[in-house]
Amino acid sequence: MSITIRKAAVIGSGIMGSGIAAHLANVGIPTLLLDIVPKQLSAEEEKKGLTLEHPAVRSRLAASAIAKLKKTKPSPLYDDAFTSRITPGNLEDDLDKIAGVDWVIEVIVENLDAKRSLLDRIETVWKPSIIVTSNTSGISINAMAEGRSEAFRSSFMGTHFFNPPRYMKLLEVIPAEGTDPQLVQDMKQFGETVLGKGVVIAKDTPNFIANRIGTYGLLVTLQEMERGGYSVEEVDAATGPALGRPKSATFRTLDLVGLDTFIHVADNVRLNVDNEAERRVFTPPTALTQLVERGWLGEKSGQGFYLKRKGESGKSEILSIDLQTLQYTPQKKVSSGSLEAAKLAKGAKEKTKALLGAGDRYSELAWNVMKQVLVYSAEKVGEIADSIQEIDEAMKWGFNWELGPFETWDAIGLVRSVQRMESEGTAVPDWVKEWIAEGNTSFYRKENGKRFYVSSGEFRQIEEARAEIDLKALKEQNRVIKSNSGASLIDIGDGVACLEFHSPNNAIGDDILSMIQQSTEEVRRNWNGLVVANQGRNFCVGANIMILLMEAQEEEWDEIDEIISLFQQSMYKLKRLEKPVVAAPHRMTLGGGVEACMPADQIVAAAETYYGLVEVGVGLIPAGGGCKEFALRVSQQAPHPDTDLLPYLGQVFETVGQAKVSTSGHDAKRLGYFRGVDRIVPNQDHLIYEAKQAVLQMAAEGYVLPAEEKIRIAGSEGRAALQLAAMSMREGGYISDHDLLIAKKLAYVLSGGDLPAGTLVTHQYMLDLEREAFLSLTGEPKTQARMQHMLTKGRALRN
Repeated sequence: MSITIRKAAVIGSGIMGSGIAAHLANVGIPTLLLDIVPKQLSAEEEKKGLTLEHPAVRSRLAASAIAKLKKTKPSPLYDDAFTSRITPGNLEDDLDKIAGVDWVIEVIVENLDAKRSLLDRIETVWKPSIIVTSNTSGISINAMAEGRSEAFRSSFMGTHFFNPPRYMKLLEVIPAEGTDPQLVQDMKQFGETVLGKGVVIAKDTPNFIANRIGTYGLLVTLQEMERGGYSVEEVDAATGPALGRPKSATFRTLDLVGLDTFIHVADNVRLNVDNEAERRVFTPPTALTQLVERGWLGEKSGQGFYLKRKGESGKSEILSIDLQTLQYTPQKKVSSGSLEAAKLAKGAKEKTKALLGAGDRYSELAWNVMKQVLVYSAEKVGEIADSIQEIDEAMKWGFNWELGPFETWDAIGLVRSVQRMESEGTAVPDWVKEWIAEGNTSFYRKENGKRFYVSSGEFRQIEEARAEIDLKALKEQNRVIKSNSGASLIDIGDGVACLEFHSPNNAIGDDILSMIQQSTEEVRRNWNGLVVANQGRNFCVGANIMILLMEAQEEEWDEIDEIISLFQQSMYKLKRLEKPVVAAPHRMTLGGGVEACMPADQIVAAAETYYGLVEVGVGLIPAGGGCKEFALRVSQQAPHPDTDLLPYLGQVFETVGQAKVSTSGHDAKRLGYFRGVDRIVPNQDHLIYEAKQAVLQMAAEGYVLPAEEKIRIAGSEGRAALQLAAMSMREGGYISDHDLLIAKKLAYVLSGGDLPAGTLVTHQYMLDLEREAFLSLTGEPKTQARMQHMLTKGRALRN
């Protein structure tokens, strides 16, 4: 990558502009946020006696947008403090400041003339080293570039972020005719490495890739709904998870997008394509336009296809609209053989096949929608993108489909599905039929752990990014060193092994603990170091509490003691391994999952890591070394014998006692879960590679296992102070009696029991305290009720 972006400017402080600025701030790029100068004073400004010439008024729009970032949910920021990296300004006073940035992103209204006018102004202060991009959702990049100098056009392209920019993985990069090809590739790499995005190169066509296919799919769904007489609930039941799509399915998605926005996106295709049949598809149905005319725009207006209101009982209820009468009625439960079959099937491929194979009316709806989307996607190869891979990735990253169109086609059987389409009179593109006629049965294939896709009538290998390690592919290449039902140890190259969890939800049970113990011995003898990572949906949701509950209900206390002892011993083996250990958590990393990371020499976490010791939520305390590790950190923060440990310990007590979970990797640092040595990686796909590099660096530097240090405890004085704080919470009605009991146990363990303050204790001493407290709490009926509630309801019980 030959570009370096140290500073950026975003022009337009609306939802998208401020969201992009926030994400640039997230990854450490200071950003100037500009907007127009207001023409009127606000009531608050008038009250303060300000004038339209006051600097605060002139930059009010950008400043207000920055202030709103901290209040927006879900947060656009990894850490609220990152707003300090965004500077507000306005286009009249501060336009010349963009001469000092490396990247300018235009994010103003979706109007070609307005964008051209702004680019004209930008070029007056532009320097050849500055990259300029437009975040348009579908306006022609070439049309925008008309009238610009050749030098400017070489540095200009589209960069279409999806909303919200922090959370949506897709970034479409759209070069114009004069854009420097090397700059396009550099921006792709920058987007992947620095911004953490999945980047596809799109062609300059209406709505580019994802919105072109996605909008088409939503519109044909509406047409099939009208043709088959389906209700809103029925359509969503058949076009959501049962089809490998998000829970928002069709109509919740439209409500989230905004019906007026959706019509605008559809019109952008309808008004800019020549094919009459395509224009008809992109003509919004009457029912949709009627809802917009009434102002029923979806979530932003409070109602759309769904309406949430208070019912007679006082509880919230969600109604759905009848598109024939435009009246809202209570939702009706939808069930059928095909939907049940899809629910029972595992994985998107099997769910899709189960839904389509059942032969009822919901199968028919799903098939009629899907076949049109598959054919349309095939027709657009070469027009909207160069490859089927880019189309598939755009739909997965931009619309959260589990399978892209061509992956779906492979899953349901390419040859068989094409035969069915043609028997029903659906015209399949010639290139697809020619591909099948040559004896091919899929668009993708695997060979020796490598993936290939069809391109120009032949299979082309998918180039794996240097910074990506695919554990599934490595396993297909027979790189498994050891394995059992819950975990595997995999050779990831250069003498580094990866311990992968793969139990249901990656919950830690005997199988994972056994593999941890085996892995530490194997790595000690034969490897340079160990990465603890996996590529499941979540890193680890904690220990298997079902087993604990069953043992507690049977009063098998010795069995529970053995389970906790094994957990502690396994984590301790990780900590005392004579080779470097790096943990690489991502997304949900809770309870025992955190305790599996804390012994590591370094944590290399994904930016989107939601990390926390949550045991109090099920009536317990951390007992796999979590309390011990926090006590050790407190001791290390205040190593002098006379230092008061309580200020440090109080923060830990609050974090663990309130089961605080980070909202990002950076937030985990703020909460004290991560240390200074720990790192955050923006792109989760690069996580295992970066963790491996950290292992190799430590090994190259001559890693020596640190001597085990004793832990200085706060003792009985610290315990009394922590328990007093908990009792005050109880007296104030903030916690229950059982919460207080748990808090007292936690305070006892974290402070090191009844020994005098400043006493140095061993790690095993602290582990014994953890285990004793944990064991006593499992015998409490209210703790067992909490565990039962979590297992059956999926949320914490406050009793």
